[in-house]
Amino acid sequence: MSHSEKRKSSGPQQDPGTAAQDQAIQESLGLIKNKFLVMSGKGGVGKTSVAVNLAVALSKKGAKVGLMDVDLHGPDIPRMLGLKGLLDISADNRMIPKPYSENLKVVSIESLTQDTDDAVIWRGPLKMHVIRQFISDVHWGRLDYLILDSPPGTGDEPLSVAQTIPGAKAIIVTTPQEISLADIRKSINFCRTVKMPTFGLIENMSGFVCPHCGKPMDLFGAGGGFKTALAMNVPFLGRIPFDPKMVECADAGESYLEKYPDTEVTQAYNQVVATIMEQDRTKTPGTESVQREEKDEKEKTVMKIAIPVAEGRLTAHFGHAAEFAIVHVENQEIRKKELLNPPTHEPGVLPRWLHELGVEVILAGGMGQRALSLFGENSIRVVTGAPGLTPEELVQQYLTNTLVAGENVCDH
Repeated sequence: MSHSEKRKSSGPQQDPGTAAQDQAIQESLGLIKNKFLVMSGKGGVGKTSVAVNLAVALSKKGAKVGLMDVDLHGPDIPRMLGLKGLLDISADNRMIPKPYSENLKVVSIESLTQDTDDAVIWRGPLKMHVIRQFISDVHWGRLDYLILDSPPGTGDEPLSVAQTIPGAKAIIVTTPQEISLADIRKSINFCRTVKMPTFGLIENMSGFVCPHCGKPMDLFGAGGGFKTALAMNVPFLGRIPFDPKMVECADAGESYLEKYPDTEVTQAYNQVVATIMEQDRTKTPGTESVQREEKDEKEKTVMKIAIPVAEGRLTAHFGHAAEFAIVHVENQEIRKKELLNPPTHEPGVLPRWLHELGVEVILAGGMGQRALSLFGENSIRVVTGAPGLTPEELVQQYLTNTLVAGENVCDH
């Protein structure tokens, strides 16, 4: 057999450099537990701000977090976090991420350029090479979470992540306005096309409290993110209110969450992070039997879920609720909602009343031990510590395993 025949019979040969990089990528990813791509179909929705604040919030909870800026044409993350200078190189010629804190480190194309004002003019193949290099040639070490900030749209960068990082999940950011939501639907369909799971959708810039009169204002509409998540059958992770101080902190290179720990914005981020960490916790050994029971409950063809409400949202103490929302679920989808006035509150009356209505689950803020026992006697599953959201939001989160229950706020 001639040399040419041998070459033909052996098939296409992989470039040794590419094979070595593939091996390095596998080794690097093997040390990273969870990977999230923060993306959006439209610019101007605060996607980078969301990526930065999610990374900071996770790190403040004790998780080891890496933040990678794959928005190669608009790398803003170092400036938002006050990081300056070029990346250092380790003894084995790998890049060392910039440390922001003990638990958070960052890699960005801006940290590889001498002049941060230079334009990055690259075509697709070079972008993919850089993203692969950020994974293979960066000394990430062991991480609980890797957050990747992608540029707007469904182009080379998110496609490269989908192809290079198996197991990555998308967190999609939108504002409530319709023009943004139309692009978000494209992002969700992009993820489905490239087989990247959508972890959930965040509605950013959702509501604003006037600092002068104290009245809430919907600058970009209201509720569109939740409606889109419901229509596209993806989890809704929550709403992040608009706060001008977020802009001030980004320009100053300061962490909003650390400077303003008690605002609604910070609380909203902590709620989303609690959802992320809860999903991670439920993957650990020892929770399989509980998950199986909950899964069986949620996958029933027809189900009714009750929520005590006041002014359209869950009220903390179910026994004093003026109304109960009864949400009808069929095949994992919300079909309708009824608002009913409960009977006079006396021990045992509400559990019996809800049982007669066919309710199988109640989502509550707080409940005493006696009430918990009475609901159990009436074969109604109780979830306490639910947040003050609308009934539709709570049920949708319950059905998609993204409902994070806090402490039972009732102790009597």
